[in-house]
Amino acid sequence: MFKDTFNFKAIIYAAMMVAAMWVGFFLQHLGWFEGCSGAIIPLNPSGLKGIFFSPFLHGSLEHIFGNTVPIFVLIFLLFQFYPFIAKKVFFLGWLVSAFLVWLLPPVDIFTGEINQVCIIGASGIVYTLAFFIFFSGVFRWNMKLLTVSLIVALYYGSLIWGVVPEELFSHLPERSKISWQSHLSGAVVGIIIAFAFRKNGEKNMRYIWEFPNYYSEKDDKLWQEYKENHPDDFLELPYRKNEDLWDHLEEIRKK
Repeated sequence: MFKDTFNFKAIIYAAMMVAAMWVGFFLQHLGWFEGCSGAIIPLNPSGLKGIFFSPFLHGSLEHIFGNTVPIFVLIFLLFQFYPFIAKKVFFLGWLVSAFLVWLLPPVDIFTGEINQVCIIGASGIVYTLAFFIFFSGVFRWNMKLLTVSLIVALYYGSLIWGVVPEELFSHLPERSKISWQSHLSGAVVGIIIAFAFRKNGEKNMRYIWEFPNYYSEKDDKLWQEYKENHPDDFLELPYRKNEDLWDHLEEIRKK
C-alpha cells in the first residue's frame, strides 16, 4: 500500500540535484570555476553557459545551505504529485527561467546604470518550482493538489518578497547581492507552466455523487429509515396473471 502511494524516485531525483549542487560548490572552491566562469552574465554571450552551470555554483556556505532544503523539498513534491509531467516542468522551468534572466538587463533601479553582474545559485529553480506547485493546484482545483499548494504557501510564502529588489524595503549599506531577476523570472515561468500544463497529468476525479442529477436510494438515509420502520408498506402486491386465450376456449366454443 505504501509503495503504491509513495514515489521513491522523487527522493532519488531530489537527492541527485542536491548532490550535484554540493559537488559543484566544492569544485568551485577548488578553483574549477573562477570569477564569473559558469555564471549567468546578462546580455553577454559568454554568460549563456551559466544557464546550465549556475544552479550548481554558490557564493558561500550560507548561500548553498539556503537553497539545499527548498530544492530537495520542492523537487520531491514535484515528482511525488506530478510524476507524469515532472521532468518536463523541471527542465523547462530551469532553462526558460535562466534564459529569461540572461535577457534581463542588469539595471540599477535607483541610478538607471547598467552594471555587469554574475548570477549564480539555484534560487531561480526554487522559485519556478514553488510557484508552479502552488498555482498548479489552484488552476486544477484538485483537493489533493490544493493541499500541497497550501503547504508550499505556508512554508515558502515569504518567497513573494524576493521577486522585487531588496533595496525597495530595506536600507542597505551597499547594493544587494541577491538576484531578484532570478526570482522574478522563476516565479513568472512557474505560473505560466502551471497554466500551460493544467490539463496534463493526473485528472481531477469526480465521483458520481458530485453530479447534480445524481440520486441513489442507498444514499438516501431518510428513505432507508422509512423502509426499515414501515416494512408493511413494501410487501409484494398481488398481480394479475396474464390472460391466456386457451383458458377461455370452452367459452368461445359455446358462443
